[in-house]
Amino acid sequence: MTEVGAGTLAEMLDERQHLLEIALWMFGSEITADQIVQETYRRWYALGDEERAGIAVPRAWLTRVAGGICLELLAATPAHAPVGVPLPPTAAAPVTGTPARRPGPVTGPAMCRAGNGLGPHHQAGSHQAMLSRHDRVARRFAAACDTGDTAALRAVLATDAVVVSDGGGKLRAAIHPTHGADAVARFVTALLTGQPGTDVAVASVNGRTGLVLRRAGQAVAVVGVSVAGAEVTAVWIVLNPDKLRRWHRS
Repeated sequence: MTEVGAGTLAEMLDERQHLLEIALWMFGSEITADQIVQETYRRWYALGDEERAGIAVPRAWLTRVAGGICLELLAATPAHAPVGVPLPPTAAAPVTGTPARRPGPVTGPAMCRAGNGLGPHHQAGSHQAMLSRHDRVARRFAAACDTGDTAALRAVLATDAVVVSDGGGKLRAAIHPTHGADAVARFVTALLTGQPGTDVAVASVNGRTGLVLRRAGQAVAVVGVSVAGAEVTAVWIVLNPDKLRRWHRS
């Protein structure tokens, strides 16, 4: 199960901004407002798949829950007390700005001696060739994202490709991986492409070629890809605003 129906990136950002405005109107504190939005999305993800599927208008549900949390905090806060009542803890998220890479084969001097006898110069050349191949495939992927070409995206994806997105509980991104080239192509097209005013730029992500999407200089998504041969096998999308700050441009 995925939340492809969660909408485009622009719609998700607008949804989060809508919830923040509700909380700010009630409390006037950005820190408390952000906590309220996080708790709202935590309650959304606490629902089962069937419960979420049964909510016809998720934005209306989220609005109602955010308003309820505001009322709960107001009722629990003594008069004249400072705003900032602690909220239930959310799941811890990685502190890095990009998704971690999958474990790979062990390499090093010991491997050179015990393996097939290939020396360090050969290994360095093989590593550079791998990075070059990754760069070519990632740039094909980026070009398809930039034009919103679903067919081109499908062509660069492996049959069993997977996409994982991380909203950090601050955006209603997919919480389960999406599998299969067709589904991944549709998901990526719906989420990342065709957004007016969005700039798609190739960038180094975790030491390999990836891409960054920005609107008005503000990063809205960072995308890393795993590559095998001439195909993308996995797409890692970071949407969590907290992890995107270092990617902003002044």
